[in-house]
Amino acid sequence: MIDLIDVSFQYQNGTEALKNINLRVNNGEFAFVVGSSGAGKSSILKLLLREEIATSGQVIVNGYNLNRLKNRQIPNFRRSIGVVFQDFRLIPNMTIYDNVAFALRVTDASVKTIRQQVPYVLELMNLKHKARMYPYEISGGEQQRVALARALVNDPPLIVADEPTGNIDPEFSYEIVEMLKAINKCGTTILMVTHEHDMVKYFGGRTINIEEGSVVFDDYIGGAYEG
Repeated sequence: MIDLIDVSFQYQNGTEALKNINLRVNNGEFAFVVGSSGAGKSSILKLLLREEIATSGQVIVNGYNLNRLKNRQIPNFRRSIGVVFQDFRLIPNMTIYDNVAFALRVTDASVKTIRQQVPYVLELMNLKHKARMYPYEISGGEQQRVALARALVNDPPLIVADEPTGNIDPEFSYEIVEMLKAINKCGTTILMVTHEHDMVKYFGGRTINIEEGSVVFDDYIGGAYEG
């Protein structure tokens, strides 16, 4: 699902962000990526979303070799990934329903598909009763669940979550991860970037620690979560 082979990345200003990274996330896995600020987590995400291109090495995601991806192929590639951002990135003048439907409309999905899929994922996120509300009318935790519904509505094989609990109250943070875990149990691969080490210790599972542009730990840890 994700394969980084001898990947190094240097920004145009000369900053060496990643150094000889080797990392594989298999189909159906759930993996946390942790590390201090500036460790290289964001750089990995930029490579995975094809916002940047590796200076050396190979980046393969969902069967796409991103080093060789043509610009016209990028939209199709990105549709194969659901992305959840820290700052939600909801459209403020659209209802909750339309925010989620928008992800389908840009792929030219049929009206029938939209009418089936949107209520389905809103119900999964326990948001069906708020479909006609606007983002400013719901809490931060609920907004992140809308963002998660939007990432899920295209039924992508991979979801990348970038600090999805960073802008919500602590009581909602664990709920978001529990939802990601439930989605993972249905077969979707999840890669979640976070700085919340206590949360990672609670949930356990595969944990990839990035420091100074290198993978310093990649193993499974035990946790208290029994979901």
